[in-house]
Amino acid sequence: MSALDAAKELDETALMPVAGGRGRGWLIARRFVRNRLALFGLIVIVLLFLAAYLGPYLTHWQLTDIDFDNFQTGPSATHWFGTTQTGQDMFVLTMRGAQKSLVIGLIGGPLTTAIAALIGSVAGYLGGWVDRVLVWFIDVMLVMPSFLLLAILSPTFKGKTWLLFVVLLAAFAWMITARIVRSLTLSLKNREFVLAAKYMGVSTPRIILRHILPNMASLLIIDATISVAGTILGESGLSYFGFGIQPPDVSLGTLIGTGQGDVNTYPWLFIFPAGILVLTILAVNFIGDGLRDALDPNASGAKSKAKRKEQTDDEALPGETTVVEIAQ
Repeated sequence: MSALDAAKELDETALMPVAGGRGRGWLIARRFVRNRLALFGLIVIVLLFLAAYLGPYLTHWQLTDIDFDNFQTGPSATHWFGTTQTGQDMFVLTMRGAQKSLVIGLIGGPLTTAIAALIGSVAGYLGGWVDRVLVWFIDVMLVMPSFLLLAILSPTFKGKTWLLFVVLLAAFAWMITARIVRSLTLSLKNREFVLAAKYMGVSTPRIILRHILPNMASLLIIDATISVAGTILGESGLSYFGFGIQPPDVSLGTLIGTGQGDVNTYPWLFIFPAGILVLTILAVNFIGDGLRDALDPNASGAKSKAKRKEQTDDEALPGETTVVEIAQ
């Protein structure tokens, strides 16, 4: 049996009860909490959200306020992160940039996974010319220079809502996941429960949404989490070069781009937004790794197989099969 079959076995036990009346969700949460890095990442993300949205209220400075007595001054009791060359409070600017980057990541990440799930599942389930056309489209999108195209298209949306920018980011980041979803769908569409639904006259959209995609929920959850980090990095990279979020609004990328020229003389203009960005990406990746390990405890590598097997022997769901056990 292949690794894809193992992944399906994992997902098919999603609704099975655990001994003691607890569900799979409780078991996943327990495994996640045991991962210290994942728990650390979750705590960091929560603290970053609190700081980004509540932090500006802890200081009397506003985003547009200018302190004419402090131009490019370092961190102090008055200005925690220092000030810019125009006298704006760097702490308020950084928190505003963190707000924008976090929201863009949380919208763009799941949107990217949703596009991949829709196109991949339709291609795999319908097959025939639909499959060939969609696979050809995916291949074309994969070879296109996405960063260059985003840089060219972004200025056309200047002055419009930043949500269009999020859609652009998602539109060039879904292809690899779509190929994985298509491969899983090719196997799932021949399973008994899908064939039974088809023979009962259930419509194709309903089969895809109710029977195909729920059986790869683990993959989609992990991919959506990791895509959050990718979207934040993509937005920051484009904003750094002036193609993303446009003034007067700010993001972490625009702040980094503005401060990188003064990193040697006024380092606080660069260090604080860059540090927040790095911390955010690391935290999201830790959460993604934790979800992967929680949904499949034996997916972390050969060195931890024995230890994880001992930890999960007593916790395994009835009928739960891991990828490693299948491979062996």
